[in-house]
Amino acid sequence: MDTNLHTLPNLFLQLGLSDKPEDMESFINSHSLADGVEIENAGFWTDGQAQFLKESRDFDGAWAESVDELSTLLNQA
Repeated sequence: MDTNLHTLPNLFLQLGLSDKPEDMESFINSHSLADGVEIENAGFWTDGQAQFLKESRDFDGAWAESVDELSTLLNQA
């Protein structure tokens, strides 16, 4: 059973990124999504990261809410 808290910091960890607030802020400020580009299709992800993001959204998985939150933040950057 998956007992992880599916928070934005934990999503960063799941993606192999730092969950330190300053690192998360830096990532969000230095990456953005072009209009109409789904988060998993952004060019800055590895294949594994993109697949995880896509599957999380497609199957409305446990991470879907955090993925949507990150997508919103990247659209605002």
